[in-house]
Amino acid sequence: MDEWRIGPDTFISRFFLGSGKTARYTKELIDSAVDHACTEMISVAVKTLDTPNSPLSMIPENMRILPNTLGAHSVEEAVAMAHKAREKGLGDRIKIEIMTDSRYFLPDPHATVEATKRLVEDGFLVYPYFYPELRVGKQLAEAGAVALMPLASPSGSNKGLQTRDFIQELIRTIPLPIIVDAGIGCPSQACEAMELGCAAVMANTALATADDLNLMADAFRMAIEAGRAGYLSHRHNRLLHGGKV
Repeated sequence: MDEWRIGPDTFISRFFLGSGKTARYTKELIDSAVDHACTEMISVAVKTLDTPNSPLSMIPENMRILPNTLGAHSVEEAVAMAHKAREKGLGDRIKIEIMTDSRYFLPDPHATVEATKRLVEDGFLVYPYFYPELRVGKQLAEAGAVALMPLASPSGSNKGLQTRDFIQELIRTIPLPIIVDAGIGCPSQACEAMELGCAAVMANTALATADDLNLMADAFRMAIEAGRAGYLSHRHNRLLHGGKV
C-alpha cells in the first residue's frame, strides 16, 4: 500500500479501529485488528481511561492512539476531555465527538466546529466526527482540522454508505484526508468507501460482532486494499475526485 499522511503522522495502513463497542473479547479484537487488519491507529474514548477494563491497557505500546470525546454533549465537555487525554500522556491527537441524541449518536455540527477552533488554538491535531454536510466540512477545514471523519450512516447501524453522495462531495472539494466513520458494517462497504476516494476507514462493530475475528480483520484489510487500488487505477474517478491522498 502507498504511504499517506495526516498532519505529522505517516501511515501505510488505511484501516483505523474504533474501540467504542463493548466486545465479547476486547483484547482479542485489538490483537486481530493489529495483526490481521494491520491497523496503525486505534481510537479510545477518554471517558474509559480511568476504568478497570480500559481498552488503552490492551493496546500495544507502539500503536498510535486517537483519543475521542464520546459522551460529550457540549464544547466545554469535549475540550475538557481533550486536555485530560493530553495530561495522561496520549499526545495531541483528538477525535471530536459531540452528540445531540442518545439513539443515533448524531454529532452537533455547530459545537463540533467551535470545539475544533478552540482545540486547534490549544495545539491539538483535531479529527472531527460530523454529518457530511459540505458547509460544515469547509468550516472544520478552515478551523484547522487535520482530517475529516464523516459518518457513513448512524453509528453501529452497519448500513454502509448511506451518505455516499455527500462524502463524495467532501472528497472532491476539501483538500484534507477523509476518513469514513460510523456505519461500515462489512468489508464490501469499506471497499466502496475506498474506491470512492476516502483516505481511510474506521470500523468497530463489524469486527466486534464477528464470529471469526481474524477472518473478518483479514477481509477488511483486503477489501480496503482492493478499494484503494480500484480508486488509483480508475483514471476518470481519480480526476473527478482530485486524487489527493
